[in-house]
Amino acid sequence: MPQSSRKKSKKSKKKSGRVSSVPLPSGSSDIYAVDSRQDSTEFENASAGPSRSDEPPTPSVPDNSTLKSHGSQPPTRQPRSENNVVESSPFAALPAPNQVPLRQPPQQPVPALQPGHDPGVSRSSGNTASFLTGASGFQMGDIHYYEGSYLSANRGSSAGDNSIDGWEVLLKNTAPNALHDSDARYDAPNCDEDTRVGVTGEIMDVIQAHDGTRRLLCMTGAAGSGKSALQQTIAEICEGSGILGSAFFFSASDSTRNTVKRVVPTIAYQLGRKNDTLRLCIKTAVEKDRLIFSRSLQAQMSTLIVQPSQRCEGMGTDLTTLPYAILIDGLDECTDEDRQAELLTAVKECLLNNRLPFRVFIASRPEWAIRTALEPGGHLCKMAYHIRLSDQYDASADMRRYLQRRFEDIGLRINDREWFSEGDIETLVTAGSGQFIYVAVVYKYISERRASPAERLKIVLTWTPHEGQATRPFEALDRLYTNILLAAKNAYEAVDSHHGRDFLLLFRAYHLHATGPAYTGWRDLPKNIGAGTLSALLRLEARAEEILLSDVRSLVTLEKNYSGDSGLRLYHKSFSDFLEQPGRAKDLFVLESRVDDHLSKCSMQHIIQHFDSRT
Repeated sequence: MPQSSRKKSKKSKKKSGRVSSVPLPSGSSDIYAVDSRQDSTEFENASAGPSRSDEPPTPSVPDNSTLKSHGSQPPTRQPRSENNVVESSPFAALPAPNQVPLRQPPQQPVPALQPGHDPGVSRSSGNTASFLTGASGFQMGDIHYYEGSYLSANRGSSAGDNSIDGWEVLLKNTAPNALHDSDARYDAPNCDEDTRVGVTGEIMDVIQAHDGTRRLLCMTGAAGSGKSALQQTIAEICEGSGILGSAFFFSASDSTRNTVKRVVPTIAYQLGRKNDTLRLCIKTAVEKDRLIFSRSLQAQMSTLIVQPSQRCEGMGTDLTTLPYAILIDGLDECTDEDRQAELLTAVKECLLNNRLPFRVFIASRPEWAIRTALEPGGHLCKMAYHIRLSDQYDASADMRRYLQRRFEDIGLRINDREWFSEGDIETLVTAGSGQFIYVAVVYKYISERRASPAERLKIVLTWTPHEGQATRPFEALDRLYTNILLAAKNAYEAVDSHHGRDFLLLFRAYHLHATGPAYTGWRDLPKNIGAGTLSALLRLEARAEEILLSDVRSLVTLEKNYSGDSGLRLYHKSFSDFLEQPGRAKDLFVLESRVDDHLSKCSMQHIIQHFDSRT
């Protein structure tokens, strides 16, 4: 016989977003209808919790007073309707999660359970009766059943993992230093107001073109040609125009942005910041797949950018109103060229092969990944608008304006407007060979606050390296050339079929041939000999020059001559100076006599092979 009075369980504290658990009444096959959107007080009023007394736990049922407190009458037993929902139940008015068919609670009193009362009913810890013996971990709408003991109701969306904040997880996988306005790039180079006007105008015309025929813009150029300064300037212009969706600046020297690992999350973060609906869709995507940052770039781009954008559109957002310019600078500074190629493929497959409004602008040295993608037959050749910065634009006039303006500012600072001459500027512009990095390095050296600018200008104009020399005005340039040559040497000599070859010796041979016969060994060669013929003389395979120079295309290029053969052209005169001066090239320096000896040896082998073939 039921006890006349039962101790009521304490009401749980109301906590939004928490999971509520209640024991199930034993001896009944019915399931209580629970609305997970009600607060915990309402939930626990409908089903009393376990007794805290020393008496065996006794399941309880809603009494009349509890139901009246909710403004309803006690439920009465009625035949089940077709969908198994009892319409007269007060719980029927509550929206059932996912429309799961529910049955009304029993009306008759439930006998108290004693330990061992029914051996056929399984029990869990705490002697609480369990229903669905052996069942665990299943879900009905927002109702979850765990360990055969408790019901758990999740408040809010049942999609994804609500125990995490997807946006916070996304932030942990971004690269803040890669942003165009990050603190790490506080002194990022950009273009003067009246310089690079032609190329910036062309870039913005493509990005803002209304027809959208060219959604991918690629700009390649020699090392130091000003690509990053242009990309920074474009980012600032787009930001001011309200069309900058995101920007990512690679840097080989920064471990947080020298791989592709953080590119997609960083782009998604910036896009989400510009629109609240898109941000919510990206947040939900992360919550649904916490391993998304360990998946391929294409999977990440689809999950974090494409699908959220499409969902955003389905929710009524006009995607054409979103900031659409996505800028990626310095692709060549990503440490793995295969991952560079993977990023290009992901951009094509995810951002370009659909109706999304994004325009992508990628700047890079003409290294393997982007060069092969853009050349005839490459997978980006037909869809990309390609600007060859070093070939299409002569920056000499802009370099002249750059130096003139800065030298005049120095004159105001030192109160001497005559400290330089127009001839000095012309000499520096000529030495720069159209590459902005030269005049930028020169200006940085000359403008040292604790030194005389006139004295430093004289050092630059007359400087020749020698043993023990302390002044190094071109140290930044030398470091650039050294890094590129060392990377190319290591990559070339790592190929098994190149075993025994000396990259620096072979490269110096092509360099000497391109800059003219500087010594006896080259005087007997025809003046119009091409790089392909030189490869044969050096006993290399056909088109060996293309492979040898593959990783130094940011410093040199191969151009076809009138005979159809290719010739080497250097972008930087200062690079030739570097190769010819042991004080600058240091361990990378190759004596001309070594090249002469190697050419003589190869020629003798050709002669021997010729006579052997006739005998």
